Amino acid sequence: MVEELQRKMQKELEAFNSAQKEYHKAVAQKQQLDSQLHETKAVKEELMLLKKDAEVYKLIGPVLIKQDLEEARQNVTKRMDYINKEIKRSDGHISALENKQEAIQTNLNKLRNEMASLKMAA
Repeated sequence: MVEELQRKMQKELEAFNSAQKEYHKAVAQKQQLDSQLHETKAVKEELMLLKKDAEVYKLIGPVLIKQDLEEARQNVTKRMDYINKEIKRSDGHISALENKQEAIQTNLNKLRNEMASLKMAA
């Protein structure tokens, strides 16, 4: 009985460690998205300051390509929308991982209590 509980506990600990790694990875990805959103907002603000006849260039590989100002603004807006959607998805994923960790922690606590009660009975 004790050995079985120890095996279950080991499995739960492994699951918890795995969930923690995944959680930290998801948080890092969200931070990266936040950083990208901040940079994109700065670009949008700069584009909004330009006059209609301003020349805008886009870096594609090692080459600068002339781009229409309105097209550049639209592309930046689309990029912001995409990043915002990814942030929302990331938040949902992080929330799910937090719930998963809490569930595993609850199971670990139950197993620890069972283990303690078995040791007391022995």
